[in-house]
Amino acid sequence: METPVLLAGYGPVGQAYAGLLREHRAAWRDRYGVDLRLVEVRGNRTRTSVGASGEVAPREAWEPADDIADALARTGARVFAQAVPSDGGDRAAREALAALACGAHVVTATKTHLLTEWHALDRAARAAGRSVRVSGATGAAMPAGDLARSVLRGFDVRAVRGCLNGTATFVLDRLAERVPQAEAVARAQELGIAEADVSADLSGGDAATKMRLLAALLWGWDPARTEVSAEPVAERGVEPGHRLRHVASAEADRPGVVEVRLSAEPVTSPLGALTGPEKAVTYDCGEAGPVTVSGGRSSPRGAALAMVKDTLGAVLEGTAGFR
Repeated sequence: METPVLLAGYGPVGQAYAGLLREHRAAWRDRYGVDLRLVEVRGNRTRTSVGASGEVAPREAWEPADDIADALARTGARVFAQAVPSDGGDRAAREALAALACGAHVVTATKTHLLTEWHALDRAARAAGRSVRVSGATGAAMPAGDLARSVLRGFDVRAVRGCLNGTATFVLDRLAERVPQAEAVARAQELGIAEADVSADLSGGDAATKMRLLAALLWGWDPARTEVSAEPVAERGVEPGHRLRHVASAEADRPGVVEVRLSAEPVTSPLGALTGPEKAVTYDCGEAGPVTVSGGRSSPRGAALAMVKDTLGAVLEGTAGFR
């Protein structure tokens, strides 16, 4: 079955997502029985239709954008994919709510509206019988969000802790080698690990945001009401056999509280064993024991692959809301 997809945002993640749909459309149709066809790409104020080839026209050829509801009706899109910047504006929320009202699933790598409008999005999705998928916003290609959303359902998850920001892990390892922080950050940027503005990475803000979203998926917490306490990345000595890690955590028995702390982790542990920009999350599942997920590419293509996974899941699984 052909599934029209409308994409908002054509930066690095959006371009990678569009490229993946173009490159793998036939293979996914044969393998999963879902024909994902990109029908339109929208920028901030412009738009372009996408033909059967999947090729996106150069930006100078784009037209002025119409209202998102009109675009969804015109294209018949069944999936609305978001890769717009998490810049604090209200565009992401407005368009996601409009898409759900029009009967489209929402797949997003944008965090802003998830932090402020979680319950509104969930209500709108449930009312429409559509899903909101957020893997790209919780860990790029690492499927931590999938575990929190559905895989660990019924496991009585008591707590979750993890290294959710690859830049922080990379910088801490360089600090342990006595590399100055500014030099470590510059190196991370040269390697494409860190973005130009690393303030949220080093302050713990980004890790806290991702943990707020994971806690919302696990326990239904409202991210907007979650209290955050974050310790910034800094040099600190640790005992032999340990590595300093920037660990975000939340516990079911402490509802609405997320912490990010520097923690000396044994090198043999899931978090202490991380190297470079790797990420990992461990779920304390009570009688079922700990469950850890790690790895996954931290890059625009990694986030785009997470969006593809979510797009296929939304169409194939038929769930509503964030579940």
